[in-house]
Amino acid sequence: MAARSYGQYCGVTTAVELVSERWALLIIRDLLVGPRRYTDLKQGLPKIPTNILSTRLKELQEGGVIRRVALPRCGLVYELTPYGHDLEPIVLALGRWGFRSMGDPKEGDVVTADSLTMALRTAFRPEFASTALDFQVRVDTVELRAKVDDATLTVVQIAPPAPPVGGSLPSDAPELSFATGPGLRHLIAGTLTAAQAVERDVVTLLKGDVELLGVFTELFRIDV
Repeated sequence: MAARSYGQYCGVTTAVELVSERWALLIIRDLLVGPRRYTDLKQGLPKIPTNILSTRLKELQEGGVIRRVALPRCGLVYELTPYGHDLEPIVLALGRWGFRSMGDPKEGDVVTADSLTMALRTAFRPEFASTALDFQVRVDTVELRAKVDDATLTVVQIAPPAPPVGGSLPSDAPELSFATGPGLRHLIAGTLTAAQAVERDVVTLLKGDVELLGVFTELFRIDV
């Protein structure tokens, strides 16, 4: 566990002591996407000092949140324990809460494949998934392929090259493909319609039409 103690006997206090140290929740966020090697975590969190990453990993292991295991063809990786996986609905709810205050990106802010994956999972509304959708989205240098089928969301990293523990790349072509930037949040927030986003160059359609992009906005929404 982290060295910091708040001196209170309370479940919230214990949770804060386990996961509130700087960078800890972002490590957990990335591990919710899948197991990661140390180098994968470092690349996905480019601003984290190596000594802090090592310290947080050690603390999270000691707290029973993550573990280090050997996987075939991957070597040693970090993964969430079942106890750590219990944090998923909490992290998604925290992401929805934080989305309402995001605003414009600050200088130096980046989008990573894992952060975009978790953003899609955060905004996904399975109750609206009455029809399937297969799409590819590019934000700067990050590109993801995602499928919604039977109220289930599956996301695969296309670019940068996925870690060896990532999902396999689909061989077929998506029905919808689009490129965007930070303005994607306006689609997810519903402050721009699909047609408005295309008209204002917030979204560039690479394949598919505005109607399919409108399906995306129904499936992925966070009301602000």
